[in-house]
Amino acid sequence: MTTVSAVAASAATGLANPAKKEIAMRLVSSAENSSLDWRAQYAYLKDIGDGRGYTGGIIGFCSGTGDMLALVELYTDREPDNALAGYLPALRAVNGTDSHKGLGRGFRKAWRTAAATSAFRRAQRDERDRVYFDPAVARAKQDGLGTLGQFAYYDAMVMHGPGTDAVSFGGIRARARKRAATPAQGGREKAYLHAFLDARVWAMKQERAHLDVSRVESAQRVFLKANNLDLDLPLKWKVYGDSYRLT
Repeated sequence: MTTVSAVAASAATGLANPAKKEIAMRLVSSAENSSLDWRAQYAYLKDIGDGRGYTGGIIGFCSGTGDMLALVELYTDREPDNALAGYLPALRAVNGTDSHKGLGRGFRKAWRTAAATSAFRRAQRDERDRVYFDPAVARAKQDGLGTLGQFAYYDAMVMHGPGTDAVSFGGIRARARKRAATPAQGGREKAYLHAFLDARVWAMKQERAHLDVSRVESAQRVFLKANNLDLDLPLKWKVYGDSYRLT
């Protein structure tokens, strides 16, 4: 029997379609974790040397940027007796820095313990959607963008954050809109997306940790040049020298 929700999901367009959202998750995971298996990344935690402290989980929550703190706060609100709750003071203290003070080995072990629970995995998915996915897709739809454009916004928000400074998502979008009109403004979608990707590459090159722009030029730009605005399968791309394929 087909349920109403199943019918609605199959009729959804853009990244609201579960199949397209799954593609988006795999694309991001290829860049963030060198793997298409984003569900295997709940326990991931590492300092990748980008000045943001620890990076962890399915979307790269960072101890230095506030989203890891918000994640652990949400998890603790739902499950007060959890392995990470005792590290909330340390997470608040290091927020805005690359420090590990008060975290270290014990925190890494607690993160792995928490990642084995369904509650922490659900919290990661919920925070990913609340902070990055849902705002990016909503903004892209307002700009008249289809599936690829929605993904381009989402990937940019994941890497650069949802702020308004020049190297955050808001600044990248503003830079693009100075060069091309959005479809909602009467512009051509491909022209605007090229302008957005150009602005994204510029922002990436402002940070030493993001000088490799292959997640844009060897992935999103490839799809755009192929006129694959709906992210239809099969997809072939490269990130950081590794090749990937979805069929």
